[in-house]
Amino acid sequence: MAQWNQLQQLETRYLEQLYHLYSDSFPMELRQFLAPWIESQDWAYAANKESHATLVFHNLLGEIDQQYSRFLQENNVLYQHNLRRIKQHLQSKYLEKPMEIARIVARCLWEEQRLLQSATTAAQDGTASHPSGTVVTEKQQILEHNLQDIRKRVQDMEQKMKMLENLQDDFDFNYKTLKSQGDNPPNSSPICSELSQDMNGNSQAAATRQKMSQLEQMLSALDQLRRQIVTEMAGLLSAMDFVQKNLADDELADWKRRQQIACIGGPPNICLDRLETWITSLAESQLQIRQQIKKLEELQQKVSYKGDPIIQHRPALEEKIVDLFRNLMKSAFVVERQPCMPMHPDRPLVIKTGVQFTNKVRLLVKFPELNYQLKIKVIIDKESGDVAAIRGSRKFNILGTNTKVMNMEESNNGSLSAEFKHLTLREQRCGNGGRTNSDASLIVTEELHLITFETEVYHQGLKIDLETHSLPVVVISNICQMPNAWASILWYNMLTNHPKNVNFFTKPPVGTWDQVAEVLSWQFSSTTKRGLTIEQLTTLAEKLLGPCVNYSGCQITWAKFCKENMAGKGFSFWVWLDNIIDLVKKYILALWNEGYILGFISKERERAILSPKPPGTFLLRFSESSKEGGITFTWVEKDISGKTQIQSVEPYTKQQLNSMSFAEIIMGYKIMDATNILVSPLVYLFPEIPKEDAFGKYCRPEAAPEAELGDPCSTIQPYLKTKFICVTPCPSVFMDFPDSELLGNGIFPGTNSGNTSDLFPMSPRTLDSLMHNEAEANPGPLDSLTLDMELSSDVASPM
Repeated sequence: MAQWNQLQQLETRYLEQLYHLYSDSFPMELRQFLAPWIESQDWAYAANKESHATLVFHNLLGEIDQQYSRFLQENNVLYQHNLRRIKQHLQSKYLEKPMEIARIVARCLWEEQRLLQSATTAAQDGTASHPSGTVVTEKQQILEHNLQDIRKRVQDMEQKMKMLENLQDDFDFNYKTLKSQGDNPPNSSPICSELSQDMNGNSQAAATRQKMSQLEQMLSALDQLRRQIVTEMAGLLSAMDFVQKNLADDELADWKRRQQIACIGGPPNICLDRLETWITSLAESQLQIRQQIKKLEELQQKVSYKGDPIIQHRPALEEKIVDLFRNLMKSAFVVERQPCMPMHPDRPLVIKTGVQFTNKVRLLVKFPELNYQLKIKVIIDKESGDVAAIRGSRKFNILGTNTKVMNMEESNNGSLSAEFKHLTLREQRCGNGGRTNSDASLIVTEELHLITFETEVYHQGLKIDLETHSLPVVVISNICQMPNAWASILWYNMLTNHPKNVNFFTKPPVGTWDQVAEVLSWQFSSTTKRGLTIEQLTTLAEKLLGPCVNYSGCQITWAKFCKENMAGKGFSFWVWLDNIIDLVKKYILALWNEGYILGFISKERERAILSPKPPGTFLLRFSESSKEGGITFTWVEKDISGKTQIQSVEPYTKQQLNSMSFAEIIMGYKIMDATNILVSPLVYLFPEIPKEDAFGKYCRPEAAPEAELGDPCSTIQPYLKTKFICVTPCPSVFMDFPDSELLGNGIFPGTNSGNTSDLFPMSPRTLDSLMHNEAEANPGPLDSLTLDMELSSDVASPM
């Protein structure tokens, strides 16, 4: 199997790593379009030989031209545009530097192979090769190297501290010995001037002078080592500060952004184990250095002298290491799992009053001595009391178990964490629906609230106040508010990484189509096995923004996305799309995962791809006019003159799909011609998949006949076997209508459209008579029927 095809079958966590390999330097679209050819070239050789790189680069441009011609034949305007843009970019950037693109492609292919190897190893071992399941970037490798260097320097400092202590003990012993003998060192010694104050002024013998000289040399060496240690400690603290900023400002901030993305359906690459290892390692090193600084103070209290570097620099070192450790502990306190209702795991950060929600906090400093020592308290809108009054927002109380002690036993990996499983919100009543007296400019689904977690740490004589908070949440009082609340969560986390901007929707920023398209695709890929294709996204862009040659960079306002009705419709874009997402998840998930549903496709594109196909070819798409979400099928047929006709059945909604699966509807769908003969217009699923191969496995098997299960000697006739089918009568009536005119979806004339509760059984003979009478009474266009057809004889069994 080709390497690119193997990569497409990997788990989501590996696909996320694959996405990071590609950028504008070498677009993933080009990798997709030319996968076989790219894998057949020797890019590593080209990366080291310019003549070969030039040849391969020109061949690449030729392959792009050939692929462009294929898209031209398929009338795929979007792919043509993208490929032309890619070619222009490659020519402008690499025409004079072909070896550079060769190196980039070679590196990507090598990383792909490494990714496949990691996935294979993980599958064989049953565990991932790395705790976080992500590729270690060059920047992270540098960070790990710096942490190793800090650990080594701390250990070296420990050895030097022992040397200093031994040297000081020797000096102290010799000094006290000489002092006890009453000898007085020469006053000419600047370093030992303090010693002379306690000695006699008599002339000393030669032996005494020698001892004093040795003592002076020892003190000089002691002073030199002290200065060296103080200087190296200052450098070590600077290195710790640098690494800590990388951890807090880069790695931890990047993890928080990835968590935001995961909350709105993006790749779930949010494992904290590696960060915990790094932060714990740095915290341990900081505590070791703090102990060494304390040791310096002890040594200074035993032996001190004029110009002592410990006296001069130790207080600053102590203050610096305490500040570093405090800040590290504060940044290490995070919300590992954002607030979420268990019944709606795919829509976190939306909480309904009176319904339990869960969340989890974690301290990324894994100290066993802190186990069961930290009591966490939960508060809502702690710092936004005044802001809430200004905004006119509702106020809430947290009910349930709102305090818990962090421990290492509840986590599978032994992390220090606390999970809150039984929290609920109750709205405070203020006499006007829970709102303050000020004018509320925001609707309830635009109000943002913060859930805060706080605790205190007492460790090695330090008291540290820790506080963290959730991402902004939306609180609803009725489940019907969920779609608009989720839209608010999407818009916020798509456009900002500001953790506490509760006033975001007082003036919501605009988004670009590129941002919106990615998030919309995540709404499908996070709950199904498929995201949206470029073509599907282009159709959505057209509905949202109108016709445009290139949607990239087009701006979309919050009102356009969620509040304003679409052109010619009585509902907004998001309401329509959210109902389709719900339809997919609840009724047609298997068909969507198989890729059988084109879904979002314009009528022009639908006509273009179906017209060349043989009669009976059909495709599945979503309804553009149904607010509640509907799906229909469109097929090709020939009229009596041989002219191609495109027909669509009236969309099926959730109400109808509750009674019959969409696969069974497709398999049983019939058209009744003018001679009252039932025929199936659906033969091949686009492009050319036999209907039975695509949908047969999703239909319920027929039950065994009653006669086979009953008493063979019984004289009682068995029940007739029945089967629901959907029928559109007299298709010839529709031949004079415009192409793509909707045919009825199987609803009996005179009944409420879409009400499948009106189904009833009838025999073909009854149907014949009914159709004849109906045609005489109403010679106009006929609606379609949903029938429960008898499949055996006309003789009914006795009741």
